[in-house]
Parts: sequence; structure tokens; C-alpha cells
Amino acid sequence: MRLPENFIMGGATAAYQCEGESKTHGKGRVAWDDYLEKQGWFSPDPASDFYHKYPVDLELCKQFGINGIRISIAWSRIFPTGEGEINQEGVDFYHALFKKCKENGVEPFITLHHFDTPNELHKNGDFLNPHTIDCFEKYAKFCFEEYKDDVRYWFTFNEIWPVSSGQYITGTFPPGEKYDVIKAVESMHGMMMAHARAVIAFKEGGYKGKIGIIHSLETKYPFDEKKPGDVLAAEREDALTNQFLLDATLLGYYSAKTIEHINFIYNLENKAFTPKVSDMELLKKAASKNDYLGINYYQSHFVQQYDGENQIHHNGTGAKGTSVYRLKGISEHMFKDGIDRTDWDWLIYPEGLYDMIIRIKNQYPNYKAIYITENGMGYKDDFENGTVDDAPRIDYIKRHLQWIAKAIDEGANVKGYFVWSLMDMFSWSNGYNKRYGLFYVDFETQERYPKKSAYWYKKVSETKEV
Repeated sequence: MRLPENFIMGGATAAYQCEGESKTHGKGRVAWDDYLEKQGWFSPDPASDFYHKYPVDLELCKQFGINGIRISIAWSRIFPTGEGEINQEGVDFYHALFKKCKENGVEPFITLHHFDTPNELHKNGDFLNPHTIDCFEKYAKFCFEEYKDDVRYWFTFNEIWPVSSGQYITGTFPPGEKYDVIKAVESMHGMMMAHARAVIAFKEGGYKGKIGIIHSLETKYPFDEKKPGDVLAAEREDALTNQFLLDATLLGYYSAKTIEHINFIYNLENKAFTPKVSDMELLKKAASKNDYLGINYYQSHFVQQYDGENQIHHNGTGAKGTSVYRLKGISEHMFKDGIDRTDWDWLIYPEGLYDMIIRIKNQYPNYKAIYITENGMGYKDDFENGTVDDAPRIDYIKRHLQWIAKAIDEGANVKGYFVWSLMDMFSWSNGYNKRYGLFYVDFETQERYPKKSAYWYKKVSETKEV
């Protein structure tokens, strides 16, 4: 199968996971700093030391046919407290980074928020607090103006559902609360307000370039298609995790079916979802201004009806088979015979990405373009003789690219693919034992070594054949 000749073959990174220097060079603290220190498990320093090593990584991009790189700007490296005083050293760092991208022929795709709200804002409610939305808009406007000659492609947020669910449902993100689905929905709505205001500011500012948002989308299938309860559970979980955000982004309103399912969840607590009229006007105004949608895809889920008590166990160690996900009145995640999964219990199901792309094409025909902004396989790499033989990762990426090619052949406008990740990095809940990169990083020496997947990826980039 072939990909289009102008198809971006990229690599993805995130500031907190790769830069290191997380509390130096004028950078302000983020909630993760306190959270990780309290746990005592992992440190984001030095991560991949991208703060100093980015020239090496961009040279590797050039050598291995990687013509796009996802980079996030660390909000607190620009505004240490999220607002007010600017850290000029941080501003200059990203100018130098973007300049080096241009020198190596690598197009930067910039994300403004990748899980790292400045601590002063996060501890006061994060995006549940309208003040954080105000500050995000000001931060976005600053970046648009400051980097208008450096950046052509922008994303506002990375993975709104994982942020909200991690903070308030699974408890795996700071502040570590669990099972508060209503708070998660309100947080998602708040981030969509911030996204809308940033998109409108970008367009009204007349900046050259394009802008969109990244959602982590996981297709939901009934565990038993013959059971109405399982069918309803899949539909309800999809409304919560996918359709709520797709509606807000691409329609500019929440459809009647989405509201029905969200209000069922609210009614469990004798509440109702009642967004402000002004909020919905803002969403509507922004919807037509999105130039593309980023999709992060790692897995899909097979779900069954569940009415018991909440129970979630996050497999953060690679102990295969230990994951548990049960939300009262919504759904339970099930393993499906014949579908393999990683050591972290993530189903390897590339058809789910195809189904999601085609679903967006059909359900939201006003979408303009799609980028697959993250996809990859976490693996316990064995480093031997200067490289890693990561055949399972090659197979994983290949199969997903083949299903993407099939969707393109059927009329979907998918313009690029960014493997997660460019190099090995710090992982939010796994530290350094879970690796995704095309390039192996020795975290003690910070040396980079191409894995077999890097050589394979280069060939695909050159030939567009998968």
C-alpha cells in the first residue's frame, strides 16, 4: 500500500517529557513537579535533555527522513506562573529551536498545552477555573505573535479527555482525584472554551498558517454485540470520551444524542449539564475556523454494561493483565480473545483507527483535514550491540499505516503521521522503563542510537510504501 507523496512522516515529542531542565533557566513549576516529588517514583530530569540535545535530534530527523516534528511549548517556560512576567530565556530557547528545525528541513508542528498547566493556575482549579481560560488565551496570543515567522502549524491542546480523566477519574494525573466524572466533563468543557478562544484569536489576528486541536480517540465496541446493554455501554462511553469533544470541535454544539448520554451521567448525581449560552456561542464561532484535527491513537476498547461500584487499576508497570476499568452506570473494559495487547494492556487494534477516521469523515463531513499526531508502541527495549531489534514496534506502526492508507484510499483527507515518539523520553506514569522512541536514549550519557524501527521508518518515508 502507498501513502501520498506529500504525506508528512513525523516524530512527536512533548516538552515535559523530553526537555529536562524542568525547574531551571527561569522555568516555573507545574503540578507534575509536586506530584512526582510526592510519589518519589520518577523525575522528569534529565529526561532526554532535549533542552541541550535538540540539534542532535533534529540532525537525526534529517538523516532518517523525518520531515515533521511535534514540539510542545512549555507554558511555564514562557510565563513561569502562567501569567504576568515573561521569562525571556524561555522565549529565546524556542526561537533557537525553531530556527534549527528550519535548518534541517523539519517542519515544526507546535502544541501549546501538553499536560503542563503552570502550577499557580493548576492548584486553583486548572480549567475548571475561568481565570485559567483567560490566561491560556493570553499565552496563546503571545505565542502566535512572538513566533509568527517561525511556526506555520499550531495545535491548542493535546488530549483533553486523558487530561480530564487522569485528573478526576483514574487519579493518575495531579491532583489525583478519582471517580468524579462530572468534574471531568466540566474540565473538558473548560478546555474547549480555551481552545475556541485561542482559535478565534489566531484567525482574527490574521496570522499565516493553520491551527487545530489534538484529541485522543479510542473506538468503543460492544463486547457482545447481541446484548443491548453492551451496545448502550459502548455508545455511552463513546459519547463521554469521543463524541463530546468531536461535537464541540467540529459542530460547535453538543448534539442531542451527546447531551442525552452526558445528562444520564449527571443524573446519577442528581445534576444536569447546563453550559452557558455564551459558551455555546463561542464554540459555534470557533468550529468553522479549525483547519485540521489531530488524532492520537493507541488502542480501542471493548466494553460491557456495568452497574457495580467504581473500580480502576492503572497498569503503570507493564504487569500484563492487571488493568481494571469499571465506571458505575457507564461501562467496563474487557479483553477480547484473539486481540493482542502490550505489556501495559493496551489493545493492538489498528482497525480501530481506521474506523475512527471513517467515522469522522462520515459523521462530521465539515472536517477539513486529519493528522495522526501520535501513534506508537510502548516496549521494554533490549539494547544490544549499539541498537535495538524492535520488530514488534515495526509491525505495530506498519499495520497502523496500512489502515491509514486504506482510509485515504476511501476518501479520508489524512495528511500526515507522527510516531510517538521521536526518541525515548520520560513517561508520565511509567518513568523510564517504557520506551516508544525510534531512537534509543541512554539516559545516563544522553547518547542516541537508531533502533531498527528508525531505519524502517526512513525507508517508508522515502518510498511511501507500507
